[in-house]
Amino acid sequence: HHVHYLEFALSETMFVASLRRAAQYFLLSGRCKSNWIKDGFKGTVGNTPLIRLNKTSQETGCEILVKAEFLNSGGSVKDRAALYLIKDAEEKGQIRPGGTVIEGTAGNTGIGLAHICNALGYKCVIYMPNTQSQEKINLLKVLGADVRPVPAVPFDDPANYNHQACRYAESLGNAVWTNQFDNTANRLGHYHTTGPEIWQQTEGKVDAVTFATGTGGTLAGVGMFLKEKNPAIKVVLADPQGSVLYNLFTHGKVERSPGTSITEGIGQGRLTNNLKGAPIDYAIMISDNESVSMVWICAYVCKPMMYALLLV
Repeated sequence: HHVHYLEFALSETMFVASLRRAAQYFLLSGRCKSNWIKDGFKGTVGNTPLIRLNKTSQETGCEILVKAEFLNSGGSVKDRAALYLIKDAEEKGQIRPGGTVIEGTAGNTGIGLAHICNALGYKCVIYMPNTQSQEKINLLKVLGADVRPVPAVPFDDPANYNHQACRYAESLGNAVWTNQFDNTANRLGHYHTTGPEIWQQTEGKVDAVTFATGTGGTLAGVGMFLKEKNPAIKVVLADPQGSVLYNLFTHGKVERSPGTSITEGIGQGRLTNNLKGAPIDYAIMISDNESVSMVWICAYVCKPMMYALLLV
């Protein structure tokens, strides 16, 4: 079989626009049947399609597929983590109806959590580095989240946005810090949904998957599931400059690679609980020049439908 590379395409697609397009499709096609009805917003999370990058596949002689996670109703792969983090808190009795969900996030997990909180009747408080895009902050506010930008400092600083989120949750009653980086409910969400979807959609013919990672939940969960199905499948970590993960999984050293990156929400300065034990075969370091070039290639080939942010 040709090598199947799966690249996660992420975007900030607005929920209302997604819903409008879906409604138009079902109404015009006459496919609005009872078995297509979803259980509220949470029922729309997952089951995203694989999209073939035709030109790139032709040029490489490989079958290169993108998992179109921007088609989740919240606009990104993080809808999956958000749903499973809240489900985990509910199952453990950490939150009751009307409670508050608190998270430290660079954006997309917060957007997913805000959507799920709205659907389930929870309040949502988001701590985020003040280096993140204003568009993400504006969207979170539109979704009703209490957004608290704080100075961007290293994880070992008590003022780090994650530690501030944790302390605030501890100060409230009926509140939970979902702790996306170290709560392995994150990767379990991908073990139970994203991994099986990829296996089924490729009919088990997938040879390799590649992901950038922030929390490590997607890479670890998908990799664990697929390796159980076929240990020969390669799991590849794509890392931006300035992150420690390339050196960690290539040289065994927790050292940042040279340079910095304009990318948001990917790269890491430590080994998270979600990444511990992840079946990573090897890592590659991707420069911003390569990333931006590939974004434009994919945007041109696929028109405005998607932007592929992970590179092989």
